[in-house]
Amino acid sequence: MASTRYASDRGLTSRMLVTMFLLGLVYVAFVTAFFVIVPKFGVIALVIAVAFLFAQYFFSDKLTMFAMHGRVVSPDEAPELHGVIDRICAMSDAPKPRVAIADTDVPNAFATGRNQKKAVVCVTTGLLRRLDPVELEGVLAHEMAHVAHKDVAVMTIASFLGICAGLITRFGLEWGLWGGFNRRSNDQNTGLILLAVVGVSALAYAVSFLLTRALSRYRELSADRAAALLTGRPSALASALTKVTGEIARIPTNDLRQAQAFNAFFFTPAFGKGFTISHLFSTHPPLDKRLAQLQKISDQLSRGV
Repeated sequence: MASTRYASDRGLTSRMLVTMFLLGLVYVAFVTAFFVIVPKFGVIALVIAVAFLFAQYFFSDKLTMFAMHGRVVSPDEAPELHGVIDRICAMSDAPKPRVAIADTDVPNAFATGRNQKKAVVCVTTGLLRRLDPVELEGVLAHEMAHVAHKDVAVMTIASFLGICAGLITRFGLEWGLWGGFNRRSNDQNTGLILLAVVGVSALAYAVSFLLTRALSRYRELSADRAAALLTGRPSALASALTKVTGEIARIPTNDLRQAQAFNAFFFTPAFGKGFTISHLFSTHPPLDKRLAQLQKISDQLSRGV
């Protein structure tokens, strides 16, 4: 944060440290339990987990771009988009990220990359069609705030344990349903080991899920605040939030379902109309809360506070 003009956020920094510490404890407990339950496969599981973390951390930008069908564009291909990014870089004194476009009608944007040098800011064609330049500036300032705050890298690492535990739980259940419990020899031992592995994995997944969701909601408020203060136009960001949320509700359900896997990285979550159970564990705070914060910042700026 010292190298940019984005407003610092001690609350976000402390939350990231606490989240990483707690997830580290969960990870140690998870690996220890795995070694105790299935010592023969513990080393193999640990090697696979480390390799997975390495790939996720160093190639998260490429994996996300590939999954979203995004492509890096040059200033000649997207001069207006690059112009907005250049203005934000000048205001924030931040290094310019790679600029990308994803060809989808879902109006959204996201930032990815383990540090500022590897950062990519991607917008969808649906977003470019719907926002005016001032609103787009607010959205992109929000995404670049994530890079400046380093919370993109933290979320990439933090999500690692949940993904591993979720995969083990899934494969363990499938193996038990289709193979493990259908064998008569050593049924009891196999069943108990399988249940223990699935139980530990499910618990680790639940804890990591709740921790990352809580951090994700706060980091969105932090990025909104930093972007509004940097641009001095909280109303533009509020307008973009309102417009994008309304437009997303009109997107076909199938398209939204494909995009929901990336909600943690999006400017606003890909949810349709109405309330669902998924809203309870959303990666983003409610729209009303984000708008209320922006209105408060607007009032403060108007009073010169």
